[in-house]
Amino acid sequence: MAVVPEGKVTEGQSAYQRLRSAILEGELLPGQRLVEKDLAERFGLGRAAIRTALARLEQEGLVESAPYRGAWVRILSEEEALEVLEARMALESLAARHAARKATPEDIARLQGILREMEGHYARGDLLAMSELNALFHRTLVEASRHRTAARLIEALRAQGVRHQYRTILVPGRSQRSLEEHRRILEAVSARDEEAAEQAMREHLQGVMAALRQAKGGPA
Repeated sequence: MAVVPEGKVTEGQSAYQRLRSAILEGELLPGQRLVEKDLAERFGLGRAAIRTALARLEQEGLVESAPYRGAWVRILSEEEALEVLEARMALESLAARHAARKATPEDIARLQGILREMEGHYARGDLLAMSELNALFHRTLVEASRHRTAARLIEALRAQGVRHQYRTILVPGRSQRSLEEHRRILEAVSARDEEAAEQAMREHLQGVMAALRQAKGGPA
């Protein structure tokens, strides 16, 4: 077996990373067929690498396949998106508690900087840019928790639900509430108040769940 030098990305890893990014960034849309030959030509990679990447993405819940039908980008139902948020709520509340205990001054400064940028985008009415920074705030907070198991599980869940996140920020009044919720989370983490940080994250994701229900026309 050939030994891959440390730090060198294999063709299979490259295929996985590029396909995953294309799905999460909307280049490959929910329900779109994923034909090995077409993808190999599009990304300049071998079909074996594409096949391996599709299998890995299927394990993550981003791709589906069936005999004689091939593979396609998985369509996440609204009900499943709510389930993903519910699971994230449990894990991210835990991460917020750990962040309040373990975050360094540098971690807190990064979170404060992200929040200031979110406020700037809100003031300019750029809600989609604000939503992207929202995701960065959450990732940075999870990193600050130093809880590797929670981080791994949260990333897998976030990848599944990412295509629904932009809809919630457009619900009337949601963007302002989201900012206030993020402020409360950061205040609790900065104060080293583990209980308050956990509760603030729980309330924030409950608000996201309510906004998603409202976005699809259900009761908020």
